Amino acid sequence: MRIVLDRPRCEGHGLCEEAAPELMHLDDDGELVLDRAEVGEADAARAGAAVRVCPVAALRIA
Repeated sequence: MRIVLDRPRCEGHGLCEEAAPELMHLDDDGELVLDRAEVGEADAARAGAAVRVCPVAALRIA
């Protein structure tokens, strides 16, 4: 399972970071950084939650 970020679409709201801080974070410029794009079963629920809370649909699971 992989988290895919549509960087131009991301507005830096940070809701995804709140849902899955071990997988992603906002840098000092407010840009989303995927710390781990490849996720296993243990992180699948957190990754899914991060995708669902994004208000601009900048994340998806592939």
